[in-house]
Amino acid sequence: MRIAQVSPLHESVPPKLYGGTERVVSYLTEELVKMGHEVTLFASADSVTKARLIAPCKHSLRLDPHCQDPLCHHILMLEEVFKRAAFFDVIHFHIDYIHFPLVRRCETPSLTTLHGRLDIPDLVPLYREFKEVPVVSISNAQRSPLPWLNWQGTVYHGLPENLYSFHKRPGKYLAFIGRMSPVKRPDRAIEIAERVGMPLKIAAKVDASDKEYFEQVIRPMLKSSLVEFIGEIGEKEKDDFLGNAYALLFPVDWPEPFGLVMIEALACGTPVIAWNCGSVPEVIEDGKTGFIVESMDEAVRAVEKIETISRKVCRKTFEARFSARRMAEDYLRVYRRLLKEQAEPLLKAV
Repeated sequence: MRIAQVSPLHESVPPKLYGGTERVVSYLTEELVKMGHEVTLFASADSVTKARLIAPCKHSLRLDPHCQDPLCHHILMLEEVFKRAAFFDVIHFHIDYIHFPLVRRCETPSLTTLHGRLDIPDLVPLYREFKEVPVVSISNAQRSPLPWLNWQGTVYHGLPENLYSFHKRPGKYLAFIGRMSPVKRPDRAIEIAERVGMPLKIAAKVDASDKEYFEQVIRPMLKSSLVEFIGEIGEKEKDDFLGNAYALLFPVDWPEPFGLVMIEALACGTPVIAWNCGSVPEVIEDGKTGFIVESMDEAVRAVEKIETISRKVCRKTFEARFSARRMAEDYLRVYRRLLKEQAEPLLKAV
């Protein structure tokens, strides 16, 4: 099958440091190539892939000091995609909705994975206008604000099985990884660590939009002798960081669409303590791969009983539910269904 994967340009594919969507695009692209498909990846030129790479910009945009208008580069990328649309059997977009007016006018089947939150009022009129566009959710919970979209299925994220190694012995610290954002609640992670008296290592990036929150709320809390702020880390550092942790804290306070770090922890054998938000009950099995909590008191109790969770079961659950191969096979089923649906009217007309 000839497949186009269209990635955001904010990070390279895969990202050098933090980055969720571009990381998933990389895993999917490489797995499809490994399965024998002819894949073209539209991404920044500093991406690394075995697929054919078409790049509208030399560098990923988030860390490019010369980039002032990211949208310009995405529009240029769309022009490159649709100039070649007839070459592909299916075009798979990961860039929210900016391509919707173009796919409506394109004969090549397309699929859009929605990677972000959908509970934003501004989105309602836009998605109502383009409600025929085929979309995929990354969790069932993500769909709830817009249940009437043209959902083709839910495809959970997956990781290459050899990306992270299994760490059979728990470490002696709690881990938090992600963004220094109010919705990610690093303040909760620090409070949990202080209440249980266990060291906490924080690996997180500070976006410009979150700088005030970091300076006013989080920085004063970093004075705790139990807290070590590492900063932003990349994929290479995650194996040790997550694998050597006692548990991952995922204290989110928003409708989390998926939460890639949860399955990264499971791949290392590390159990997860997560707030009951968004996708969490779909990813974490309470009492089996971690604990789902709804209060600080519950989180503290979860840390105290985390040793009842089998690290081997965490790893086995990752292998069974969250591999890149399973993700690619799920998407291939959707691609084939879209191709079949497009072909049926043509066959009836003959």
